[in-house]
Amino acid sequence: MADLKPLASASPAAPKPPVRRRWPLRLASWSWVGFGLLVILFLVYPFLVSTNFMFLFGKSPSLADLENPKVEQASELYTSDGVLIGKYFRENRSPVALSQMSPLLIKALIATEDVRYYEHAGIDLTAVLGGVFSSLRGEKRGGSTITQQLAKNLYKIRRQQSRGALGYIPVVSTIIAKTKEWLTAVELERRYTKQEILRMYLNTVEYGSNAFGIKVAAKTFFSTSPDSLRPEEAAMLVGVLNNPTAYNPRFHPVAALRRRNVVLDRMGQAGVLPKAEIAALKATPIVLRYHVEPHIDGPDTYFRGAISQFVNAWCDSTGHDMYRDGLKIYLTIDSRMQAHAEEALHERMKALQRQFDNFWRNKDKNPWVDEEGNEIPDFIATQMRRTESYKSLANRYRNQPQRLDSALNAKRPMKVFTWKHDDNDTTLVMSPLDSLAYYKHFLQSGMMCMDPFTGQIKAWVGGLDYRFFQYDHVKQGRRQAGSTFKPFVYLTALDNGYSPCDRIRDQRVTINYVENGQPMEWKPDNVTREYTGINMTLRHAMARSVNSVTAQLTEKVGWENVAKYAHKVGITSPLLAVPSIGLGSGGDVSVYEMVDAYSTFLNTGFRSEPRLVTRIEDRNGNVIKQFDPVQKRAISAETAWLMTYMLRGGMEEPGGTSQALWDYELWKNDNQIGGKTGTTSNYSDGWYMGMTKDLMTGVWVGGEDRSIHFTGSQQGEGGRTALPIFGKFMEKIYQDKELGYTPGHFPKPSVKITKKYTCVSESEPRRRRAEAVDTIAADNLLEQMNNGGGLPDSLKP
Repeated sequence: MADLKPLASASPAAPKPPVRRRWPLRLASWSWVGFGLLVILFLVYPFLVSTNFMFLFGKSPSLADLENPKVEQASELYTSDGVLIGKYFRENRSPVALSQMSPLLIKALIATEDVRYYEHAGIDLTAVLGGVFSSLRGEKRGGSTITQQLAKNLYKIRRQQSRGALGYIPVVSTIIAKTKEWLTAVELERRYTKQEILRMYLNTVEYGSNAFGIKVAAKTFFSTSPDSLRPEEAAMLVGVLNNPTAYNPRFHPVAALRRRNVVLDRMGQAGVLPKAEIAALKATPIVLRYHVEPHIDGPDTYFRGAISQFVNAWCDSTGHDMYRDGLKIYLTIDSRMQAHAEEALHERMKALQRQFDNFWRNKDKNPWVDEEGNEIPDFIATQMRRTESYKSLANRYRNQPQRLDSALNAKRPMKVFTWKHDDNDTTLVMSPLDSLAYYKHFLQSGMMCMDPFTGQIKAWVGGLDYRFFQYDHVKQGRRQAGSTFKPFVYLTALDNGYSPCDRIRDQRVTINYVENGQPMEWKPDNVTREYTGINMTLRHAMARSVNSVTAQLTEKVGWENVAKYAHKVGITSPLLAVPSIGLGSGGDVSVYEMVDAYSTFLNTGFRSEPRLVTRIEDRNGNVIKQFDPVQKRAISAETAWLMTYMLRGGMEEPGGTSQALWDYELWKNDNQIGGKTGTTSNYSDGWYMGMTKDLMTGVWVGGEDRSIHFTGSQQGEGGRTALPIFGKFMEKIYQDKELGYTPGHFPKPSVKITKKYTCVSESEPRRRRAEAVDTIAADNLLEQMNNGGGLPDSLKP
């Protein structure tokens, strides 16, 4: 029988071990890991933000930015005598020292914006926690310190260029920006004292009305300086910082008053002022002396455009910004000489305008006339069609002629220029057509004075009043020069073998030449239509401005050479090489280039590039660029001295055209003056180029259009329109002893003069004041036309 195995025991099975619930332990473990990561992230996060990790956080201020913060600052213009005459800016800001600010201003700022300012290191944790709890309660309360606000304003932390990839997520962007402010604030506190931070803050923040910094704000709202602010004024300026637009007292006076009184209450709570005084100040209304400076501040002057063009070109080439870098630009202009030039021009032009108005009133016609003296029909309508305002109206009322005509004749009050009031303006009811006709009646003028030895421009008056006439008649305007161009003929002669004592007979002549392959002839006239028959010296002929002698000399030296020499000494405008070039009909030129060219004679033959700027400094007063004289030899020293001697003939030769200057107080110390008058056809342009031993001055007078002019030599020649401006100007220069300009002789020649220059003029005896008559540039070509000849193409308008 097989063995049988015993059956398994029937005892109960062993109990299973209990299942452990591990999720609390895992949760705790992950919590610690998460907490650790948060700690690590908290410690690393500032580093990630400051280094712009993977371009996620945007740019933060660098070490160089922190140690040399760049604040937008207005560039300033200074004259050669140290007078601030203007600014260029986008944010109008002029920093001042903390010692130049009212102590009450600083205390008001701390009491209102950051009561624990001297206790924290850039971040006020108490204020931050208070701000968090206030937000949870639905209240709005800021926790930023003054240092944080400075960081935000100084480095534009929240601007587009400071954003990274995470900066476009709404809540995240705010957290990142706030982190940057905190980090930057801490760094600022490490590098600057509390006083320095206050100074930077008050000089940086915006106060509204385009006022940045406390100096400009005090001037804008109260016409005072930061150290002279009254308690209520200081409180208002601190109050406006919270919201420069909403609390602007000029536009929101009620809100500004309420905010100012909040600041006064804070000052009282901080013990800055007694409570009784605080109560009295709160009852005081805001009294403004409001004036906003434009983006280009300073008097409206014609040379500002030339300066802007020059400095902007320099900035483009060097990487500077004229509107934000706080440059100090020092000019060659002397403010005193500029004032004398403006006064002289205004005094003469006011009197001349009165004569002009009476002249045409007596003729019972308007001053725009043709060659025969007849009023030009439809002149104003024609001129109006050339204006930008007409083109704008014509575009608006296209195919609506009646509405266009109505707009051109619609009358409204206009502020216009006038000589009748001291401030040179008045309000009249006019239409656009009336206004244009009104302004066309005015004679215009341009004047420039330069130191011929350095090229420094000392005075520049481009017109009557820049507010009403923006066109600059010094550099922008170009007109025929009349007889003031004649010296270039004599220059060409002297540099090619002639001497001042060589003689040419004053007689009627015919100049034969070829124009476009056709034989032509020209018979120049003297202005008096008379010929003395005198065998004149070149000096006497130039002094008397005799057309016949100049025309003959031009033929002898070659009109092409005259154009070449004019360009050599400073004329830059295109010139036509024509027989009448010496009488000014070779092309239009500016006062600017005529002064430059004549200065070459005084400067021993060196042409000096005219300069308006001497140096440019940075905001700390360090010289960035010095602009030294730029000169090159144009003619020999002997020729230059002889030309100066020739120009003295206008005063020294019998009948010289400059002798009206005897009427002015210019003749102490045996003074010497050289000069040349000029008048163009129909008396359209009057010129005077005057030189002394120190200065070269050019003056032009004429109508806005060539058809607007006097019709006789007694009123319209250059010796009667432009020369008196030079005379008045030099009187004022000599009377102003601070300037240091004195009458006296021209410099002696620096080289041996080999040519004969002292000679007797065969003419009437010299008189103290001869009634000299200047020549007219476009002389008797009409006679040629009347005799069957055509006007040469090169001389046609």
